[in-house]
Amino acid sequence: MACDVVWAEVASFFQTPEAADEAMNRLGVEFSPIELKAALAASATWRAYRTRGGRRGRVVADFLIGAHAVSQAERLVTRDRGFYRAYFSRLKVLEPGKA
Repeated sequence: MACDVVWAEVASFFQTPEAADEAMNRLGVEFSPIELKAALAASATWRAYRTRGGRRGRVVADFLIGAHAVSQAERLVTRDRGFYRAYFSRLKVLEPGKA
């Protein structure tokens, strides 16, 4: 499954929204919108990040993706393991291409 933020990011690489939808469906990726609970958790984590001096290089979308994965999915596939492990310690993080 992938949240709305991920779908929007992935879709930007396709010529049309329909082509993106078709590709995600072909891959078996289910659309799972971010629930209120996850959005509020993302905002709290974003606030903590900024309070600790976190730079704006990280955008709130990163926190939405992490919070969605913690509360609505079993794990997250990403190449950015350090960030997600630091801010979403309960999250099982998988790196593509690694067992």
